Amino acid sequence: MREIVGEALAKRLVDWGVDTVFGLPGDGINGLMEGFRRQRERLRFVLVHHEEAAAFMATGYAKATGRLGVCAATSGPGAIHLLNGLYDAKLDHAPVLALTGMQETSVLGSLYQQEVHTPALYEDVAEYNLMVTNPQQLPGVVDVAIRTALAKRTVVHLSFPNDIQVAEASADPYRHVSPGKPPLSSPVLSRPPVPAAHDELDRAARVLSAGGKIAMLVGIGARDAREEVLAVADCLAAPIVKTLSGKQVVPDEHPLTTGGLGLLGTKPSEELMEECDTLLMVGTSFPYSSYLPAPGKARVVQIDRDASRIGLRLPVEVALAADAGTALRQLLPLLNPTADRSFLEKYQRGGTEWRASMKALRDPSRRPIAPSYFMGCIDELAADDAILTCDSGTIATWSARHWTIRGGREYYLSGNLATMAPGLPYAIAMQHAFPGRQVIAFVGDGGFAMLMAEFLTAARHDLPVKVMVNNNNSYGQILWEQILLGYPEYAVRHREPEADFSGWARSCGGYGVKVTDPGRLSDAVREALAHPGPALVDCSVNPNEPPMPGKVRYEQAKEFTEAFLRGQPHRIATLATVARDKINQLRS
Repeated sequence: MREIVGEALAKRLVDWGVDTVFGLPGDGINGLMEGFRRQRERLRFVLVHHEEAAAFMATGYAKATGRLGVCAATSGPGAIHLLNGLYDAKLDHAPVLALTGMQETSVLGSLYQQEVHTPALYEDVAEYNLMVTNPQQLPGVVDVAIRTALAKRTVVHLSFPNDIQVAEASADPYRHVSPGKPPLSSPVLSRPPVPAAHDELDRAARVLSAGGKIAMLVGIGARDAREEVLAVADCLAAPIVKTLSGKQVVPDEHPLTTGGLGLLGTKPSEELMEECDTLLMVGTSFPYSSYLPAPGKARVVQIDRDASRIGLRLPVEVALAADAGTALRQLLPLLNPTADRSFLEKYQRGGTEWRASMKALRDPSRRPIAPSYFMGCIDELAADDAILTCDSGTIATWSARHWTIRGGREYYLSGNLATMAPGLPYAIAMQHAFPGRQVIAFVGDGGFAMLMAEFLTAARHDLPVKVMVNNNNSYGQILWEQILLGYPEYAVRHREPEADFSGWARSCGGYGVKVTDPGRLSDAVREALAHPGPALVDCSVNPNEPPMPGKVRYEQAKEFTEAFLRGQPHRIATLATVARDKINQLRS
């Protein structure tokens, strides 16, 4: 059988080490699908129910493995559906290749059905973006695209017209009139560690050694540098603050960390940023600058592999464009160990008190169920190497504060795009990538409802993903954001009765249970985690539980009060919840 372009593409993906493509077929990519079919022993095609989920899966796969994620969709509407997941990859620096179809070249420009020019549509999201128009371009352009995605950790896109997909791979249909030749390449990429320049290291060491109150802020860019981060922090007696995406860099109960920063962060981390006179940022360009030291308040050293991301948020005195682990190993012997550890010890006490207050919120007697108790049950019962994926919303608050990084645990969410609904698709992709590990999706009812069909995908692929639905029958984060603007909530709660998603899980052939009684919750979570296939726990939680900031600022309290004075519904229940939380924290 003659080799077609679709098969040449599939073979080249295999040459690059790709083993999985997430997607949904369509007549716009039948030639690509035939290529995948011919290589099905080496290249797995994961059939999904929505193209947006396919893009999220490719993104989650790339985030968790560091390898290329690949998704495929048909021309027109299918390609459009990929975009949200692709922007998630772009903003969180995950290497993803999107493959889309296109009408055959003979009808382009004739207003043909589903004629959407995806290269124009993808111009902003894709670093490399090409419509293939000649079989001779393969495999060269595939190599260029994949090399770009991996080297720059970004999104790339290749679109294939129908007739090109099924053309003979060796076809050379046109006369060559230029001195150029079809691109010749190989499926290789060199990514050596990037060291920091010695003169910049010396300057950084002088700044850090001169500091009296030093703090570290670490992000996901330091995910492979845990030991180096801890060694430098210990040398400098510097408390470690973690970004949300960087939560897994350092264990949550390690004595050197005060936890997260920002609205979802901790009180000691926020106070630390207000007091420090020196800040070492590693693998992050933390976007919420109001939580960083005021310009001129602290001397700043920043380490990032991407030099263009240094100095985005506040003035930086020393920029180290380098890999996090490499730069920290270079820096450590140049530092003068800090003898006075009182600053660190102060925030260690603060961190201990904060963790105790958070555990006090895991109250099994509360009715309705406290979301912190739900997340606490998951945290206590999950494996020490479990992967937790999370949607955006109030659930990010509960997971940030009550999912404990220990052992080999990992944590993933949509960091910079902060989009709804990636939790379940992420989990499916990561379960494919790590079939022997426990993968848990902690999602809200709003995000789950958007892509709940993918639970059926998990069932049909025999994936034992565990889905924990924090069901408050509302768009909780938006609700509290409205209140914090000083306005009463509006159009953010669904009408009663709330959905029972456990029935959907059972209809798909998985385990499903609805929990409204806190006394039943721990056993339900345990049973779901032990179930050999996909499982779902739909937990009805208190819809009036506010995700309070670690440290309530005056303006936040003022706007909160004004929203109540302007007629905020459910204000009595909300105030009762806040009071109960405060009592539990004081008891701790």
